[in-house]
Amino acid sequence: MSGIEGARMFKEKFPTTAIIMLTVYDDDEKIFESICAGASGYILKKAPPARILEAIKDVYNGGAWMSAEIALRVMNAFRFIEPRKKGESGLTKREEEILTELVKGNSYKSIADHLYISIHTVRFHIRSIYEKLQVHSKSEAVAKALKEKLLS
Repeated sequence: MSGIEGARMFKEKFPTTAIIMLTVYDDDEKIFESICAGASGYILKKAPPARILEAIKDVYNGGAWMSAEIALRVMNAFRFIEPRKKGESGLTKREEEILTELVKGNSYKSIADHLYISIHTVRFHIRSIYEKLQVHSKSEAVAKALKEKLLS
C-alpha cells in the first residue's frame, strides 16, 4: 500500500498519533492527499538531516510542518477554493442522518438498527463524513458538526 493509504489507516486506528510524510513526491496531488489522510508534516527526502529533525520536533510538540516550498503550494491551492458557508456541510442526506446519530452518542450498531442499514454501510458513510469534514475521528466529526452548526 502507499504511504498515504497507510497514513489514513493509521489515523483511523490511532487518531491522536502525529504522522510526518517523508517522501520524494513534491506534486500537489500527493501533498493534498497526504494532508487529507491526516499527515501533520510533509518533508522531502532531499531535505538536510537538520530540517528533518526540526520537522520531527515541531510535530512532536503539537505543530504542523512543511517546507516553505510545500507551504507555498498549499497556499496557492487554497486561493482557488471557495469556502463553505456556515451550516453547509457538503454531506448527503444519509450522511447527515448518521452524523446526527453520532452527535446523539449512538454506536455504529445502534445507528445501523435505527436507520435499517448494515453496520458496514454505516462505516462506509462514516469514512465519507470524515473525508468531507476533514476529520479523523468520531469525536472530531461530532465537535465539528456542533461547532459549525452543520446539522439542522
